[in-house]
Amino acid sequence: MSFQFKRFLPHLFVVFGFIVISLLYFNPVLSGKMIYQNDIKLYESMAKQHNDHRAETGEETYWTNGAYGGMPTYQMGAKFPHDYMDKLDKLIRFLPRPADYLFLYLLSFYVLMLVMRVPWKYAVIGALAFGLSTYLIIIIGVGHNSKAHAIAYFPLVLSGIILTFQKRYVWGFLLTAVAMGLEIQANHYQMTYYLGLAVIVLGIAYLVDAYKKKQMPHFFKSVGILIVAVLLGLATNATTLLSTAEYAETSIRGKKLLQPKNTLNTEKSDGLSYDYITEYSYGKMESLNLLVPKLFGAGRISDLGKESAFYQKLIALGVPPSEASYYVNRPLYWGEQPFVEAPPYLGITVVFMALLGLLLVKGRLRWWLVGGIVLSLLLSWGKNFEVLTRFFIDVVPFYNKFRAVSSIQAILELLVPIAAVFGLYRFLNDKEEQKERLKKLFVASGILGGLCLLFYLFGGSLFDLRSSAEQEMAITQPEILDAIKEDRLTVLKSDSLRSLLFIIGILGVLWLTFKKKISENIALVLVGVLVIIDLVGVDRRSVNEENFISEREYRAYFEVTPSDETILNDDGYFRVLDQYRGFNNSHTSYFFNAINGYSAVRPQRMEDMYDKVLQGKIGVLNMLNVKYILQDNEGNVFAQRNPFVNGPAWFVDDIELLSDYNEVYAALDSIDTKKTALIRDAYQDELKGFVPKKDSLSRIELVKALPNHLTYTATNSQDGFAVFSEAYYKNGWVATIDGQEAPIIETNYMLRGLKVPKGTHDIQFTFDPPVIKKGSMITLISSILLLLLIVGGVYLSYKKKNQDETEVEA
Repeated sequence: MSFQFKRFLPHLFVVFGFIVISLLYFNPVLSGKMIYQNDIKLYESMAKQHNDHRAETGEETYWTNGAYGGMPTYQMGAKFPHDYMDKLDKLIRFLPRPADYLFLYLLSFYVLMLVMRVPWKYAVIGALAFGLSTYLIIIIGVGHNSKAHAIAYFPLVLSGIILTFQKRYVWGFLLTAVAMGLEIQANHYQMTYYLGLAVIVLGIAYLVDAYKKKQMPHFFKSVGILIVAVLLGLATNATTLLSTAEYAETSIRGKKLLQPKNTLNTEKSDGLSYDYITEYSYGKMESLNLLVPKLFGAGRISDLGKESAFYQKLIALGVPPSEASYYVNRPLYWGEQPFVEAPPYLGITVVFMALLGLLLVKGRLRWWLVGGIVLSLLLSWGKNFEVLTRFFIDVVPFYNKFRAVSSIQAILELLVPIAAVFGLYRFLNDKEEQKERLKKLFVASGILGGLCLLFYLFGGSLFDLRSSAEQEMAITQPEILDAIKEDRLTVLKSDSLRSLLFIIGILGVLWLTFKKKISENIALVLVGVLVIIDLVGVDRRSVNEENFISEREYRAYFEVTPSDETILNDDGYFRVLDQYRGFNNSHTSYFFNAINGYSAVRPQRMEDMYDKVLQGKIGVLNMLNVKYILQDNEGNVFAQRNPFVNGPAWFVDDIELLSDYNEVYAALDSIDTKKTALIRDAYQDELKGFVPKKDSLSRIELVKALPNHLTYTATNSQDGFAVFSEAYYKNGWVATIDGQEAPIIETNYMLRGLKVPKGTHDIQFTFDPPVIKKGSMITLISSILLLLLIVGGVYLSYKKKNQDETEVEA
């Protein structure tokens, strides 16, 4: 037992060290502060209604009226029954946020290195290189928590896969199943998809290697085991996956309802558009800022300071110092993307060791690393490498479901640190001839050092230092642009020199170790220190103590404004449209049923309808029950009341049947939505021979309104047709009239309609999606199965170990 403890003692110290590092980097959490993440602030507003419902009733609602006129909560933090992976994940991420994500980065990568049989001291350096990578810190700073969460489990999934190919089938299977379950639970399918591409490249490398070594049976056995493990991991998240897949078909990532009449349009009708997918495409030359952080400027806004050429030019042009100081915050970024928060710097120290690793390692590891890095880089170029991007969008399944192709560099962020660890380990321990190792060290330093020196000496000649968006500025304000370009050149030269000095530093450490001037342990400490200084020095330009605020300061973002107060005085049931803050905001969702929202998977119908909302089509606003419109009044928010709103529900005078969605959508511009209902021909069987009628006393009143349960009382002396100002969603909503189920008819492109018989009736809409029940049962069964397999695996391992010890003693 003492032997076992001594064996695991270094790993315990390492884990404790990771905890300390995570808390030190995000040290404000120790004083009760929280990181300000704009995306999380917007998400919190979106989730407010169903979180309040859960807190008040103890019941989970899977529908919210707080955004986009109504939508499922599947991608807004819904709590699903039997979600044991969520409990396991919270157990692992026990530190306060965001230190928990950094800890998970470090721990997960450390496990991968141990599985790849790297000594623990080298594994620590690899974990630091991965966990402190600038991109991984930036996404925490801006609030891309689910992305950070998913990337953090990348190494753990790979650990299970590699264990399996190492013929450690039982533990490989179990780790893959658990890691895959945690990966899916992180709920960022784009990142998981990109991981899948990296795994395919790894699989090809293993396949070629197995063929050469005549080990094809082992390869196919491993693949079979891994397929079952992945399916089991997916099954433990069945509710999330099934509900998301169901909803995705009705979101902006699903099939378009409005089909273009132009037959020359060859773009797919399902998935996202090419322009939307490639809006954030990395520039080819811009990729060099992986080596030099400010090669293409900094983030969205930079404080240039009073010593900058820009400030001095403003003063020279006669701008008062107070105004010049105000305008000194300017974007230094001049790449090809709309904007970036900060460059995704890998760390020149890490890239240097990675290049050395790619020169030293051989076989399947090299080809996996090279293949994955190259594929990640080329795909991140998006529209700047259109041939490959078009191929993936048109041919590769599901690739067109995801936007911001530049984020595929998450794979590069994973593979480069792996290559770096092996570069360091092979250089210090490889049996390859010493002259050859030294030669490759100088080749790596010559390539990277030469590039940095070139940028430093000739950066002003090599680069234009101007973005395509600044063409007009070049004509109208050439002196101002020249000053900004001068500041860009200053930071380019400064960071090029910085990277060159780090190359010299790590080259010196490795050369001294090679010459036996310093020991391996001292070399590892020095390399680790250089990596930390290199990465943290850049990380903290973007994410530091200034990103943290008190709970009181954070809650101030959700304070009621005077315009909100005006609307809150109205206790009716209605929706609010925020034109002041724009479509993509969720401030209004925090207080009201809103038309606006903030989601990457917003409903397709509202996405289409918003064009009419922006145009102020009064019939559309009325049918959506938009009673208040927040508008700009000389820089202040003003709540404009709509006196013509249709209300929660109404009887119509007539029904107009149209052939398709395009016709229904177009006809909304010309009808009185209070009097006429537009329905597609697909419902003509349900409406055959039906003529809606109403009298002067006909009415529908909303009696009870919960997110997932609406109750109305309807009175009409004739058989009528009622339209409800609620978003149509075919999966999960059930309508009853006096307890008898009634078919919901898709009306006015995005609303619900019912045939209501004459008389007085109780009408109820209940959202109780079958997919939740089905998914929960699968999740429960698969979780129990996984637990039994883990117990069985531990037992078999213990039994085998005892047998081995008995045989040794005998």
